[in-house]
Amino acid sequence: MPAISVVIITFNEERNIGRCLDSVKEIADEIIVVDSFSTDKTEEICNSYKVRFFKHEFDGYSNQKNWGNTQAVHPYILSIDADEALSEKLVAEIKKIKSAWTHDAYCFNRITNYCGKWINHCGWYPDRKLRLWDKRRGQWNGALIHEDVEMAADARKININADILHYSYYSITGHIAQVNRFTDLTATDAFNKGEKASLFKIFFKPIWKFKRDFIFKLGFLDGYYGFVVCFISAFAAFLKYAKLRQLQKEKIHQQQ
Repeated sequence: MPAISVVIITFNEERNIGRCLDSVKEIADEIIVVDSFSTDKTEEICNSYKVRFFKHEFDGYSNQKNWGNTQAVHPYILSIDADEALSEKLVAEIKKIKSAWTHDAYCFNRITNYCGKWINHCGWYPDRKLRLWDKRRGQWNGALIHEDVEMAADARKININADILHYSYYSITGHIAQVNRFTDLTATDAFNKGEKASLFKIFFKPIWKFKRDFIFKLGFLDGYYGFVVCFISAFAAFLKYAKLRQLQKEKIHQQQ
């Protein structure tokens, strides 16, 4: 039976980390926490569990997670974020996988809890994530944001119909604050890749995103919070391109 190393990165996650650690303890053969020098009780909480706790300067999501994987004793990695937890069904499925490992990588659904409500539509679910894999066959890849596990071309992957529980948004205020931070990163990433932000994109991308998520992806079925999610997601699209356009203007100004 293969042993699994659970790898978690943290920064000021005292609100979430205990729930996350509780959810993985039945299937973890070791738990590695890579912390970016938290100033809250994250380290104290982690030390109350049987974990290997490391402090490592944050240098991007992919790099931080890959560094954590290099500390793992076992080649089989389960990556989970501090604001996530394994559902009971997913714990049972991972136990089955451990008893008969048949693929190089396993993908799971992720469902998000938004202000106390599970969001089943809005383009947010099933939100499949590759989170369990043989690190000899793949690693995290990505720029500033939106990191993914990139597997070898011939890697065998399978989707498991069980959920990662994502407790990312406790308030609308927190969601908007995160959108502001993340769009700084997505705009910078797009700028570095040479993407352009036309007035057409700034105006029409948010409209299309809201229409797609709220109507075509059935966000209206999630009620009031479905509307809030879709509206803020559309606003995030606006911010990304508006910030990207600002970066373009600053570059032109510097060249003059």
